[in-house]
Amino acid sequence: MPVTLQGIEHVYRGRGADVPALAVGDLTIEPGEFVSLVGPSGCGKSTLLSLLAGFLAPSSGSIAVDGVPIAAPGTDRGVVFQQPNLYPWMSVRGNVAFGPRLRGAKRAERNATADRWLELVGLADFADAAPYELSGGMQQRCQIARVLANDPAIMLLDEPFGALDALTRERLQDELHRIWLGSGKTALFITHSVEEAVYLGTRVLVMSPRPGRIVFDEAPPFAGEARTPGLRTDPEFVAFRERVGEALGTSIVEAAA
Repeated sequence: MPVTLQGIEHVYRGRGADVPALAVGDLTIEPGEFVSLVGPSGCGKSTLLSLLAGFLAPSSGSIAVDGVPIAAPGTDRGVVFQQPNLYPWMSVRGNVAFGPRLRGAKRAERNATADRWLELVGLADFADAAPYELSGGMQQRCQIARVLANDPAIMLLDEPFGALDALTRERLQDELHRIWLGSGKTALFITHSVEEAVYLGTRVLVMSPRPGRIVFDEAPPFAGEARTPGLRTDPEFVAFRERVGEALGTSIVEAAA
């Protein structure tokens, strides 16, 4: 399912002056891509994700999934937020099975679906645990499993690792890449970290300060390769990371001029 944006702009209307948030224009995300989006605070990254999720309607332009306009949230899109929003009164399995339950799946079917995704994210041994018994990183993996259990074609991830410590963050980056490879989903991943964007993305976008525009759009030379611990020190990785960082820095300087 390709995602197509045409003429997208968004302005927040207030009692005082209007605030232009986005001026993205046209953009296409192809099926199966893992698109990393990096940009400075306040540039409209989360606004763009909200438009794609159907939480907001753009001020101008249109967004479609497989040619069908987005008018509201839908089961074809799943959102992973920065902070886990698991239901504390449900078990880990119950949280992951909640979506299939709402769709009317029978208990055996929805539990089997939940167990399959919990296995993929490495939480099979914690299926009967309560969310508060999980670490922050484990809660995020549970949230990802819950999204995947709904079988969306598109995953929208809004800085899901932003609140985690560096070691946990790097480990979850590897796990997310493995999960994405195993799921075949399309993903849009929002982050403040240039290194994280480059490490995960098969395509990296850089957004300028508000109103957010796409000022860099390239696939890293290692896009089709598996992620390994040594990749971060590979000369190609370092060179591409520096180019992305330069694009981000240039856009901030130009906006301030």
